[in-house]
Amino acid sequence: MAQQDNRQRYRRDQQAKAEEKEFEERVVNVARVARVVKGGRRFRFRALVVIGDKKGRVGIGISKGADVTSAVAKSVDVAKKNLISIALYKETIPHETQAKVGGADILIKPASAGTGLIAGGVVRTILELAGVHNALSKSLGSTNKINTSYATIKALKQLVPAKEWITRLSRNLPAAPAKPASNVATVTHPKKTPKKQPIVKKPASTAKSK
Repeated sequence: MAQQDNRQRYRRDQQAKAEEKEFEERVVNVARVARVVKGGRRFRFRALVVIGDKKGRVGIGISKGADVTSAVAKSVDVAKKNLISIALYKETIPHETQAKVGGADILIKPASAGTGLIAGGVVRTILELAGVHNALSKSLGSTNKINTSYATIKALKQLVPAKEWITRLSRNLPAAPAKPASNVATVTHPKKTPKKQPIVKKPASTAKSK
């Protein structure tokens, strides 16, 4: 019995390690927040965590806890529930994308091989964990880390795979003429000609008898 229990524990530990290795975690920001109550202020910690598998899946999570460890653990659970899958094209993104959340406005552009990630802060972390190796980015608004992370995720959600693009050739193709239904009779209305009104001659005035 003891050997079976040890084996089960070993399997559980291996499964837990495999789940941990599936996603890479990075703590982007930890801040101390306060809540005002009747007795004074109660301080807690807020953590912003980014997780990803570097294969097109990435997520962010924000949560609070009594200490830093519990806040990070809760944020990881939130990030796992909010995972998104993005379309990658030759280690970069398929096309240019831009999104705005609050005051943060993030612009991300594709780049050729060898360019690397021209990004900083939260945007760089999210792109690295998503598996993007070559891209250009620009922050056009606020530098708030929470809004910037949400704007980056929103921009990545807008990516469309290359196989779903609408090319110019398909737009210029002439549309097929619509065929009338065979079971519907077509009715033609003849042009209406205005009716000629009859000319009425007024009687000549008669001379007055003397």
